[in-house]
Parts: sequence; structure tokens; C-alpha cells
Amino acid sequence: MSASFSSALTAAREAAGSQHYPQGALYIVATPIGNLADVSLRALHVLAIAETVACEDTRHTQTLLRAYGIDKSPSQWLAVHQHNEAEAAQKVVERLAAGQRVAYASDAGTPAVSDPGARLAAAVRDAGFRVVPLPGASSVTAALSVAGASGDDGAFVFAGFLPSKATERDRAVQVLGAEPRAQVLLEAPHRIEALAASLAALGERRITVGRELTKQFEEVATLPCAQFAAWLAADAQRTRGEFALVLHAAPQAAQGDGGLRVLTLLLQELPLKTAVKLAAEITGEPRNDLYDAALRIKQS
Repeated sequence: MSASFSSALTAAREAAGSQHYPQGALYIVATPIGNLADVSLRALHVLAIAETVACEDTRHTQTLLRAYGIDKSPSQWLAVHQHNEAEAAQKVVERLAAGQRVAYASDAGTPAVSDPGARLAAAVRDAGFRVVPLPGASSVTAALSVAGASGDDGAFVFAGFLPSKATERDRAVQVLGAEPRAQVLLEAPHRIEALAASLAALGERRITVGRELTKQFEEVATLPCAQFAAWLAADAQRTRGEFALVLHAAPQAAQGDGGLRVLTLLLQELPLKTAVKLAAEITGEPRNDLYDAALRIKQS
């Protein structure tokens, strides 16, 4: 363990002296998305004192903890991933009932944000045990912080990963284009070119591309959606790594007819009443006005 991490862990333990970490509680622990120095002092302390560390990938998290000088015995590890989360949640509840502190970490970033953890937290809460958040690294907030994309009100929508099938992805992009607020997307390297091709339909609407955020080859670029595919093609390295993308809020001039645009797109895929309901929720415009508009669109 390096001297800097040793000092950080010592500081964490000193800071924790004024805090209470009850037993029989699940701690949702955010871990670095790349740079190991992004771990929080509270995360280090809880990972050190937890009787059980539940995680998405035990081998990955063991390596992470050892970098901070934290070792756990084999019996203290519990795998909780997307394929076993419901079943493993019951094992977590059993350990909480025995009075253990259980720390949960996904492979990187904040659990339950496009990572396992949501079903676990719900099961623990429903069983009557406390769920404690330990905030920290997240590709979503990291991308938003540098994009300058959410406008004066700071509103944004988390869209996560779009569908892998081309037809479904293109339909999802239509919905993105109709949404005036900023939107955060995530994508894997093997699908980024296909996503860029679909996003070209949004033309001059701007997008901030965050590649390998917090890592050695971090790259952030803001450009029109229509230029995204060409930007990727300009350098072979740009298709490598994990991506967090922010589709900027629509310009104010484009938001004036937002309700009608959203409604028109939704009517292409959904029954009238469903389209009206969703358009009202997305845009905040009166449902009655949208319903009248939908009837006119159908009649024409």
C-alpha cells in the first residue's frame, strides 16, 4: 500500500470516530470509476470495518481493496450481481439479521445506477433493515459536471444504455430528440459506433462525449450529433474505453413546440391515450391540450 493511501485510511479512521456506523445495516458504497484516488474516506472506513463485503465481482473488488491495504477473509465475501441479485439479497438479509455490517460495491461507480444494487437495496429495506448511502464516484455526474449541458434549471434525464438492436435504438433516439432536457447515456466500446450512427439523426443538437473518464486516456469532446461518427472515425483510439455521453438540452427556440413534437413521435408507435399521457409527463403541457392536438394529428 502506498504512503498516500495509508495516510488516507488513517485519516478516514480518525474522521469516523465522530460518526456512528450501526450494525445490521447495508452500506451502498461508491467506488472509483478509474482513478483510485477518487475513493472517499468514508468508503475506506466502511469497507475496512464491514463484516461482509458484497460485490458484483469478488475478484475485482478484492484487487481494489488490496490497493488500499484492506484484506478480507474468504468467508467475508459475497457475490451479488445481476444474475443472482434476488437470491443473493436474501443471504445479505440473513447476515444483517445476525448483526453484521454489509458493504455493497459494484465494479465501478455508484451501485444501482446502471449497475446491480437496486433490487438488493429494496429487499433489505423491505426486510426492515437500514440502507445507508456512501456517495462518491459516478460516470453520470462526472460527465454532467464538464458538459455544461443542463441549462439554468439543472434538469436532466438519465437514459442509460440504449437498446442494442438497430430498430429499437433508432426509436429510442427519436424519443431522445423529442425530450428538451439534457440526457445522460452510457455505452460500451463495441457499440459506440452504432450509437453514433443512430444519434446522427439529431443533427446539430450538441452532445458531450466522455471517454475513459478519470483514467489515463480520458477524453472529453463536445460536438453536434451529426459529427459524432466522423469524430470517432478520425482516431482509432476513440472507439476504445467506456463512454458516458450527455445530450445537451434543446435550445430554447426548439422547446416552444416541444409538446407537439413529442406527441407526434409517440403517436407513431403508441395508442392515442398512451401517447398523450406520456407527452404530458415528458413536457409538462396540459393533457387536454395534447389530447385535442392528437385528435387533429390523427384526423389529418
